[in-house]
Amino acid sequence: MKIIRNLVEYLVIFAIWAVLWLVLCPAELPAWVKILVLLAVAWSKCIFFGGENLHQLWNASCQNMPYHRFMLVMLVNMSQIILSFGLDYHCLHCIAPESFGGIAEGLLPAALVFELCWYSVLNFTFFGFGDVTPLTIPAKLLTMTEILLAFVTVIFLLSDFISLKESIAPRRPPPATGA
Repeated sequence: MKIIRNLVEYLVIFAIWAVLWLVLCPAELPAWVKILVLLAVAWSKCIFFGGENLHQLWNASCQNMPYHRFMLVMLVNMSQIILSFGLDYHCLHCIAPESFGGIAEGLLPAALVFELCWYSVLNFTFFGFGDVTPLTIPAKLLTMTEILLAFVTVIFLLSDFISLKESIAPRRPPPATGA
């Protein structure tokens, strides 16, 4: 059942991207309106992912899930976040191509999506090689949002799993001492 839910979540991420791309990129709206809509959607997804991660942490702790299984769950969640932001960067680049520096001109659409997903991986993993750089305030806001979500996910959630798991475990009475 969890596999189906995760697949549906990936499909929803692609569907949101497709709708944003099809609606915002060719629309005759002012660029600032398109950017505000994109940021609002990205921040909404960020809130969803943050809540989802906390929910997964709580469930894994309550169910006494082994650490390796929890890491697999978090890997799926992190890959969804990375993909989502990569597709958001793609939409922002389509709306305002000046948003990012270091992107080769004339890339095929699939190569551009890959390039911006690569940028998302670098942000999320804190490597940040600097191949692609945000140049505009909206691009910097979107990048900061991903980095903050990555920080919370990696530092707090992954490091706090064991502590939370131990703190909500049923307390066992101390062993009786024989006299």
